[in-house]
Amino acid sequence: MSKPVKPLILVTNDDGIFAPGIRYISNVLKAFGEVCVVAPDKPQSGMGHAITLNSSIRLSNTQYHDVALEYACSGTPVDCVKIAVNHILKRRPDLVVSGINHGSNASINVIYSGTMSAAVEGALEGAPSIGISLCDYSEAAVFHHAEQYLKHIISNVLRHQLPKGLCLNINIPAVQTTPLQGIRVVRQAHAQWVERFEERQDPYGRNYYWLTGNFVNFEPESTDTDEAALSANYIAVVPVKADMTAHEHLATIKQFEHV
Repeated sequence: MSKPVKPLILVTNDDGIFAPGIRYISNVLKAFGEVCVVAPDKPQSGMGHAITLNSSIRLSNTQYHDVALEYACSGTPVDCVKIAVNHILKRRPDLVVSGINHGSNASINVIYSGTMSAAVEGALEGAPSIGISLCDYSEAAVFHHAEQYLKHIISNVLRHQLPKGLCLNINIPAVQTTPLQGIRVVRQAHAQWVERFEERQDPYGRNYYWLTGNFVNFEPESTDTDEAALSANYIAVVPVKADMTAHEHLATIKQFEHV
């Protein structure tokens, strides 16, 4: 009798293959199946769904995670998923995990996130996919307080799958004095970065600009959003898909058809 095939799990991120978050989640995932890591060879935060078209992509074998297959990729997080699924792996992964990202990818941040774009790409490639972020930018950030909840989510996704084209945006509160309260499945909060560009000068007197800004939640009283869940010390889970059609407004915009 042949041995049952273990689930094949592809792991990537946007913080780079050396980041503490990806090392942590790779170890957690070893209990669930055969793990393959394909991640950027340098930080790629804020890359969104960018892909490499005008230069080559290079792969380097690495041995940082003690897994079945492991490559550092010169491309973007989405490149990592594409080249893993279509070139490196011998079969389609049973799960794609992107993260654990350092810093929140809740609300509007999902648009800019390389972490979440990699998860969306996994869903587009036909694999159940999740993106995981911790609301802590520190290199010394810890992840263990969420491990039992992450295992619960991962187990459920592997057992029950996800609807085709869907992925999960998982955000974890940073460690606090009280334990996590649990998991909430919620919607994306209506929020925005109010941005400005600081004008500075280099040593040669030439102007350059540095993007900065403040995050503003436009619905702070709502209780059914990812921002509300995080504020209450819950892990926030938002179902995400690539289809950006505003279905609820199709009928209104169809009026434009009548010339």
